[in-house]
Amino acid sequence: MEIRPIRTEADYKAALKVVSRLVELDPDIDTPEGDQLDVLATLIQVYEAKNFPIDLPDPIEAIKFRMEQAGLTAKDLEPMIGRRNRVYEILNRKRQLTLPMIWKLHTELGIPAENLIQPPAELAHA
Repeated sequence: MEIRPIRTEADYKAALKVVSRLVELDPDIDTPEGDQLDVLATLIQVYEAKNFPIDLPDPIEAIKFRMEQAGLTAKDLEPMIGRRNRVYEILNRKRQLTLPMIWKLHTELGIPAENLIQPPAELAHA
């Protein structure tokens, strides 16, 4: 089993082919094929993170997504953001999140803090 670093697009494509073949074999974890699959998957993940980074979603979109996931309403956000009119101001981008709001949304809803502290999309590209 020769495993090399993935440095180029060609290396990446070759690793994907090997992983595809190994996935079809469905090897057990403690076999040479299972080890090869594990190592290659890790190398591919690192290459993709470096070469195809995924931007974090806009903070307001992240809040709306979590609301949808959990079946929450604006009223459910009041303990974290404030009165209902404040919740709507945040959701409609009329007002920015404050640090206490960010902390409460992070701890109560599990939205990553690094996502919530980014500027909203309209400010990030200005």
